[in-house]
Amino acid sequence: MKIRAEEISKIIQQQVENFDKKATKSEVGTVLEVGDGIARVDGLDNVQAGELVEFPGEITGMALNLQEDNVGVVIFGSDRTIKEGDEVKRTKRIAEIPVGEGLLGRVVDPLGKPIDGKGPIATKETRLIETIAPGIVDRKSVHEPMQTGLKAIDSMVPIGRGQRELIIGDRQSGKTAIAIDTIINQKGGDVVCIYVGIGQKRSTMAQIVQRLENEGAMEHTIVVSSTASEPAPLQFLAPYSGVSIGEYFRDKG
Repeated sequence: MKIRAEEISKIIQQQVENFDKKATKSEVGTVLEVGDGIARVDGLDNVQAGELVEFPGEITGMALNLQEDNVGVVIFGSDRTIKEGDEVKRTKRIAEIPVGEGLLGRVVDPLGKPIDGKGPIATKETRLIETIAPGIVDRKSVHEPMQTGLKAIDSMVPIGRGQRELIIGDRQSGKTAIAIDTIINQKGGDVVCIYVGIGQKRSTMAQIVQRLENEGAMEHTIVVSSTASEPAPLQFLAPYSGVSIGEYFRDKG
C-alpha cells in the first residue's frame, strides 16, 4: 500500500487547524465548589440560562446564575456524591416538563416524573418551565365565576375563572381544606385543577391524594409534589412546573 504525501499533509493540516479549539471547554465544565444544593462550575462558556446539565451519577442540574468566570448550577438531587473536580456536561436542553391530558389523575415531581407508582405518563408533549407571560392586551377579562362550593366565599368574595386569589392564614387554620374542597367541587365540570405541594410532609401529601381519589376528583386533577425531604432546588422548581402545566391547558382552551 502506497502512502500519498498529499493525504498525510492534509491530515496534519486539519489537526493543526483543530488544535486549541474551545469546543471541549464550552461543552464540558469542572466543579469548583459544591454545597447546599448549589454547584459552582467553570468552563461552561456557552451554557444558557435555564439549561439542564449533567453531573456524574446521572444527577441533573440547571444553570441559574451565569457569571463571567463561572456558572451557578442548582442540583436536582443529592449533592453528596458530587465533589470538586467532577465533570459537568451540557445537554443543550432548556428545563422543560411533560404536559398533556396524560397527566390528569397523576402525581408527579417538579421534573414531571411520575411518583405514584402507576407507570410512565402517556404524553409526548413538553413545555418550557419558564416562558414569557402574555401581555395585558392578549388576556381575556375575568367574566365567568368559578364556584368553590363554600357559600361564604361564593356569596361574599366570589372568584372568577382566570383570577388569582391568595389564601392566607395561620397554621392549621384550614387553608389547604379550602383548596381541596374547591378542587372536589369542580367534579363533573370542565375545570382542570393542579395542586402543587411545596415542603409538606409526605404523609400529608398522601392524605390529600387519597381524599381526592376517594371523592373522585383525581380525574380532573394533577398533583405536583415536592415534599420537605426533597432538595431545596426541587422545591424551588415546583411552582414553576405547576404553572407550566396550567399554561398548557390555558392555551389549549
